[in-house]
Amino acid sequence: MQITSKTNAKVKKWVKYHQKKYRMQDQRYLIEGLHLLEEAKNAGVLETIIVELGYPLPFTGYEVYEVSGEVMEKLRMHVSKEHYMGICRMQEAALCENVQRVILLDGLQDPGNVGTIIRTAYSFGFDAVVLSSNSVDLYGDKLIRSTQGALFHIPVFQNDLITVIAQLKKQNIPVYGTALRGGKGLSAFMPVKAVALVFGNEGNGVSEAVLNACDQNIFIEMESFESLNVAVAAGICMYHMRGNGHAS
Repeated sequence: MQITSKTNAKVKKWVKYHQKKYRMQDQRYLIEGLHLLEEAKNAGVLETIIVELGYPLPFTGYEVYEVSGEVMEKLRMHVSKEHYMGICRMQEAALCENVQRVILLDGLQDPGNVGTIIRTAYSFGFDAVVLSSNSVDLYGDKLIRSTQGALFHIPVFQNDLITVIAQLKKQNIPVYGTALRGGKGLSAFMPVKAVALVFGNEGNGVSEAVLNACDQNIFIEMESFESLNVAVAAGICMYHMRGNGHAS
């Protein structure tokens, strides 16, 4: 089907997905670019392909809308020259009983940080990423782009972290908060197969309530500067705890 008018009902509906309330209402969200479309297809979450007129269809088997350049410009969520977009359905996610390696994010607000952490968690073999309810929107464009498609392949969801920590402890998974106070240096810990790591808000760190629920606090030993970007710190901790063949 071809759409050339920016006032088309479909276009108006899709543009609303730029806003969180409409994404949540329909449980749908937009993605941009061939790479993300391919990743969404492989994960089974892609429903609709939107392609600019004059460009070839990337793959078949989906509902397809060919749109004018003006319509594509209206749908784009950032300054880009992408000629492909897609509509994906949100995935239901929860901690499964056999989960062993989990990242918990407490109050993170920067979508680039969260997206990078999700991408890193997937790369290092973690099983899930859980955000507190006051964290950034999971389906904003910047966050999705920064995951490079990892969001489609690892369970990511929002929940009360105290509840999640209690569940992890019942499954005998140690939960480590990240904080200097009362913490032990990361180098004191050996890689392990089962672990949950908690990272906090960019300015305030992990909340007191969440830290109190953790088994132990850890910190990254540094020679000069006192703190690191949270995504960098998370990457260092995940690599250290990656649970490779030498993990116990």
